[in-house]
Amino acid sequence: MASTSSTPLSISSSSSLIDAKASRQSAVASPQCVSLPTLPPPPVQPQNRPWKATAYCRKIARNVMTMATGEAPAEVASTELPEIVKTVQEAWDKVEDKYAVSSLVVAGGVALWGSTGLISAIDRLPLIPGVLELVGIGYSGWFAYKNLVFKPDR
Repeated sequence: MASTSSTPLSISSSSSLIDAKASRQSAVASPQCVSLPTLPPPPVQPQNRPWKATAYCRKIARNVMTMATGEAPAEVASTELPEIVKTVQEAWDKVEDKYAVSSLVVAGGVALWGSTGLISAIDRLPLIPGVLELVGIGYSGWFAYKNLVFKPDR
């Protein structure tokens, strides 16, 4: 019966796999060493937005001041919603069937997304964009000739 012995593999500190049996053999013979690629250093995230941390600290300070005095600071009390937001809120309050309106908005978003994908797929075809461009140029020329060139039709 043949003896089955497994040779353990170890990872050394130099990031290479070394066969334990090969390390016992002489170095002049073929060493069985496989080097692993090194990992890149982690990306350094620069502090591009120190103002964000400062604004957050000011917000916390305002909240602490509000809790301590029981009053809202003048800056917080004077903030008002923009006019467009008020208009949208009033229009939303007037709607009776909010479920239908929200369903139409979602369906419109899905239709917009789908049409964008369809136009992108057509644009990737090799011949169609050029043909459509020629059709557009031809139609623009025909429209200008028919409606803009002669004085009585203007």
